[in-house]
Amino acid sequence: MKKKFLIIIGIALLSSYSCQKSKLYPALPTSVSNQDGAPFSTPSRILAQVYGLYAAMGSGQFMGGRYQVYNDVKADNWINSTANSVTAYQTWTETVTPTSSEVLNLWAQCYSTINDCNLFVDGMKTYGTAIVGSATATYYIGEAQYIRALSYYALLDMYCQAYSVSAGATPGVPLRLVGNSAYGNFALAPATVAQVYAQIITDLNAAENALPSAYYTTGTTLDATSNTIRAHKNTAIALKTRVYLAMGQWTNVVTEANKIVSATAPFTAPTGVPFALQASIANVFKSPYTTTESILSVPFTSTQAPGGQNALADYFNSTGTGEFYINASSALMTDPTWAATDARRGFLVKNGTKTVLTKWALGSPYLDWANVMRYSEVLLNLAEARVNLNGPTDVQAIALLNAVRHRSDPTTTFATATLASIYEERNIEFLGEGLKWADLLRLGLPIPAKGNVSAIPVAAFNSSYIWPMSGNEQQYNSLIGR
Repeated sequence: MKKKFLIIIGIALLSSYSCQKSKLYPALPTSVSNQDGAPFSTPSRILAQVYGLYAAMGSGQFMGGRYQVYNDVKADNWINSTANSVTAYQTWTETVTPTSSEVLNLWAQCYSTINDCNLFVDGMKTYGTAIVGSATATYYIGEAQYIRALSYYALLDMYCQAYSVSAGATPGVPLRLVGNSAYGNFALAPATVAQVYAQIITDLNAAENALPSAYYTTGTTLDATSNTIRAHKNTAIALKTRVYLAMGQWTNVVTEANKIVSATAPFTAPTGVPFALQASIANVFKSPYTTTESILSVPFTSTQAPGGQNALADYFNSTGTGEFYINASSALMTDPTWAATDARRGFLVKNGTKTVLTKWALGSPYLDWANVMRYSEVLLNLAEARVNLNGPTDVQAIALLNAVRHRSDPTTTFATATLASIYEERNIEFLGEGLKWADLLRLGLPIPAKGNVSAIPVAAFNSSYIWPMSGNEQQYNSLIGR
């Protein structure tokens, strides 16, 4: 008899907190049952579930910290301090197994979030639309589709071969699109990488069409908090530029980016939420965290903190355990074109003999918001796509690259936009924010050596280069494969 297992995800219903942040964690008048449509019986219960989807995505085990950490320390910019197997040490040494905590926990949280989204979409179609009306229901379903897409992208990023390998014909992950709320036999073979990417794009296209252009406090006054912590049209478009970049589909990157990037500097989003670079990068990483550059962030409060072993500051700064410190021998730190006066070097601070990253400056309980995506990434995504299409003399690509560099270093100007210069700009700009491993994977590059860890060749697919499938999934899903 096939083993049965349960995929039941309780929708996170979180307590309220002050100011506009209470929109993400509202206080509920009653508890919510998941039977007979009870969670969809009132508008407030439905909205609480929407916020619960963001809470699942923003868990410290996922976009609240751990996902970014795994992506960063898997590459070469960091040296481990603690050899703690609970805090990404095996990811850093490239020795994870199907039962490593990071492999188990990220998989579980991603699929928990996906199942939350599936249950919500199913419930809205059956019960919720009649309660809140079709227009509001469309918005809410779009938010669920966005979060589901982001979750599937994260799974592909850590557990699967790159799309560039056989155009995505290699094994992906199980593609679950219907909510599970009871015991059953949920064995499901993985879809291909290409099929999962196709679903991600389907979800993001649907989200773009469904989501509001922006959130407002009253009238035409933009709600900066909601526009940072909830998905809107431009949020979905921005994520599509990341996804299409991972697929190497340059024309699609340009098409999507053109919707939210003006043709010339200063680059801004011409419609919807007016994305733009901040004059100082430091503004992005301090209160109130709701800048026009912050495409999506995970907020925290004293009652809804990420947890010490999840927080970005705890991993990369000396305000906590200091699990990792900067690798002085990395290509990042030995780059002669990275000027000593670059403002981004201001985030690098000596702690004794070690250099730490202070983008997230607060100590316990670590209430700095976690960045999921920033506008500078969209600009560099567009620059890279244009260079791949038109070469390094592409005028807009040069301007985009210089816009990101000049914001922090006005003394350095690029005459051309080579792919190498764009990759290095990404390495500098997003240090600690969880993009470095994704770049190595999509570009088919080896993982450079770091400390006492040897370089990992691309040929190590299915062993130490990418993560194995979750051991729990392998145990209970007889069709999972590897």
